[in-house]
Amino acid sequence: MIDDVAKDARARMSKSIDALKSELAKIRTGRANANVLDHIHVEYYGSEVPLSQVAKLGTEDARTLTVTPWEKDMVGKIEKAIMTSDLGFNPATAGTVIRIPMPPLTEERRRDLGKVVRHEGENAKIAIRNIRRDANNDLKNFLKEKEISEDDERRGQDIVQKLTDERVAEVDKIVAEKEKELMEV
Repeated sequence: MIDDVAKDARARMSKSIDALKSELAKIRTGRANANVLDHIHVEYYGSEVPLSQVAKLGTEDARTLTVTPWEKDMVGKIEKAIMTSDLGFNPATAGTVIRIPMPPLTEERRRDLGKVVRHEGENAKIAIRNIRRDANNDLKNFLKEKEISEDDERRGQDIVQKLTDERVAEVDKIVAEKEKELMEV
């Protein structure tokens, strides 16, 4: 019983950490990273599809992203989608390859992105604490149903709290690394 609750909590907390990493990958630093284009959608035969499904995304160098459409007639649509996105990029087309130079970040923009990173970290911590609450409620329900003893419940809560502390420390470490990465010039 307790092992199942702890295993479920561990799996859900790991997913929260993975979600945080995925969100932080979208926040751009000074370096080119194709993940910043993940949320861009392009109109393709009447439906909106993610950019990665109609083109090959890559990095040319530390400051340039490349987008190579699978079909030649998609170049204009992809270029327009990138320009109208909230990223502030100005793509340049050379034949079928779209190059996106990454503008350098200003000090003020770096601080703003630092706030965004901390906010995402706080959201991940809240998710982890909610998982702890759910696991503790499950343990209380098992106690109420007389499936486990009070000692087992307390031991289970200690295990869940230890898991929570480990994951929160991991979130703090990830956020600190991302902030350090942002402040590098």
